[in-house]
Amino acid sequence: MSRSERHLVQPKQWFSKSLLILFLFCISAITALYFYSKSLIKIEAPKKDLGQKIIIKLPSGDQVFTYENLIVNEDGKLYYKGDRNTVDLTGGIVLIEEWD
Repeated sequence: MSRSERHLVQPKQWFSKSLLILFLFCISAITALYFYSKSLIKIEAPKKDLGQKIIIKLPSGDQVFTYENLIVNEDGKLYYKGDRNTVDLTGGIVLIEEWD
């Protein structure tokens, strides 16, 4: 192989290596931008105003610790309406106190 033929072969190798490096760089840049954009998006639930902390003393002597806006008065009865359940608290005395 002559010197001129040797120089003709090297640019083809250099081109293929540079093309591979460029392709890997593009893939890594796309991956980095994907994870960066995922970290920017934050979905938060709206904050609910639950009201003051209250204690309800039931006729049986038990106590229910809850918030003011979760207690509903319907047809003269007192109900606790949570996210998943409803409890009848009729006959209980509502005390507005701070609890931990």
